[in-house]
Amino acid sequence: MNKRLLAIIAAIGATTIYGINHTVAKGIMPHYVQPYGFIILRVLGAAILFWLISPLGPKEKIDPKDYLRMIVCAFLGMGLNMLVFFKGLSLSTPINSAVLITTTPIIVLVLSAVILKEKISSRKILGIGIGLFGALGLILYGSEVRQDAPNIPMGNFLIFLNSIFYGSYLVVVKALITKYHPFTFMKWLFSLGVLICLPFGLEEFMQIEWSSLPFEAYRGIAFVILGTTFCTYLFNIFALTQLKASTLSAFVYVQPLVGIGYAIFTGQDNLTLIKIVAACFVLVGVYLASRKPNRFYQKLK
Repeated sequence: MNKRLLAIIAAIGATTIYGINHTVAKGIMPHYVQPYGFIILRVLGAAILFWLISPLGPKEKIDPKDYLRMIVCAFLGMGLNMLVFFKGLSLSTPINSAVLITTTPIIVLVLSAVILKEKISSRKILGIGIGLFGALGLILYGSEVRQDAPNIPMGNFLIFLNSIFYGSYLVVVKALITKYHPFTFMKWLFSLGVLICLPFGLEEFMQIEWSSLPFEAYRGIAFVILGTTFCTYLFNIFALTQLKASTLSAFVYVQPLVGIGYAIFTGQDNLTLIKIVAACFVLVGVYLASRKPNRFYQKLK
């Protein structure tokens, strides 16, 4: 099997894991683990794993002048975005989450225009408008009566905030990604993430009743730590060694399809007219906005 085919399989694997994660994580929260306590498990578990594999990479020290940028990246990429995403998912539904998360490329495009003064074509502006219209539709009109989703509009809004924070992280992190080896970068980023998230999630983490957790809860926690947090990053790194950035970015369209399909297959969610219409608007908007990624977004990817 050639490396390019393996890279495609890795990219599909990462996207599939992300899509399944919406349902798996939702199944654990909030009955077994509260969202902020879950974040502690996620960042702590990933930090330990990256420290364990870090000897396989080069020995590097973080340049003191990069400390501030590293801290900002940790807040945006390992703190705020995870906190609002898991809290939002606990309040909303897997399908809403899978749809809204794909607005990240639109957010990156907007931020690169505002911060880096990059020009946006009329087609991209149309795509941004259509995608945000779909996201706004889910936030304002996606409410349902569900016992496991107590505040869907607020949850949808928090998931959308996750896209904003993660998009901001992609803008800020560019210089560090090109300067340091991934193992070095991620072990320190996740370590800082533990410190940032600890004040928010320590109480909920301590409330976890490990002895009473069923096997499926342990399995779900392991999936989020090993799969969603650790493996997906490594899969995407390998994929980037063989595929163009624009090719890899196209896999963003697979995530909502997997997320929606898996949620329906497992009986954890169902389609409504609002979800279908909003998903169409978001996907069309993302396609128009990122069909030909701008140079900055290609470098980020």
